[in-house]
Amino acid sequence: MRATGSMVLGTALFLGSCLVAAAQTAEPAAAAPLTSEVTFQFDRTGLPVPRFTLRIHENGTGTYQADQAEIPATQTSMRGQVAQHVDRPINLTSGIVAKVFKAARSLNYFNIECASKAKNIADTGTKTLTYTGSDGSGSCVYNYSENKTVGTLTDIFLGVASTLDEGRRLDFLHRYDRLGLDAEMNSFADEVKEGRALELGTISPTLAAIADDTAVIQRVRLRAAKMLEQVAADSH
Repeated sequence: MRATGSMVLGTALFLGSCLVAAAQTAEPAAAAPLTSEVTFQFDRTGLPVPRFTLRIHENGTGTYQADQAEIPATQTSMRGQVAQHVDRPINLTSGIVAKVFKAARSLNYFNIECASKAKNIADTGTKTLTYTGSDGSGSCVYNYSENKTVGTLTDIFLGVASTLDEGRRLDFLHRYDRLGLDAEMNSFADEVKEGRALELGTISPTLAAIADDTAVIQRVRLRAAKMLEQVAADSH
């Protein structure tokens, strides 16, 4: 009887330990730390890209989502292209990322009044800056801001978006109108030189495809190759 009682007790203890282990296994894993993120949303009807959102994480990864309007066949650049939704991953250089997050934190995670109160300001599009992270969160909306730091952030995000938009134009022309690449690359080079187009690395595959295509005019290939050299320099 004693042996039987010991076996029953041992079995009960074994089953109990199994139940505890199973319960521990079934417990949900601890939530992952919240990754800091800055988002810029833009909305203005009537533009070739009337809406887009750039979402940037502090490690440099992010996404670009945009709604591109239909381009009438009467226009010469990318004529007749249908409306499309763009959703693609991006990677930004550490210098730009550091500047964005430093600015966001200096603005109290966008818990500020960033819109100008001046009257009769031209409509340049509704813009929304948002910060989310374990250290804070906030958001502000504006058409125009007199805050210089907000202005700097706006220029950065618009510059990145401009490069991404240009990448789509170059892809289109490379496929359907190689001769049109000459004027387009000239114009794009000016935008880059003047700082209105940023983060060329986001369209490296497009530039590489043009630089490597012997069917493209030599000076266009050389411009693309020079831009790739700039990408390599910026990544160091």
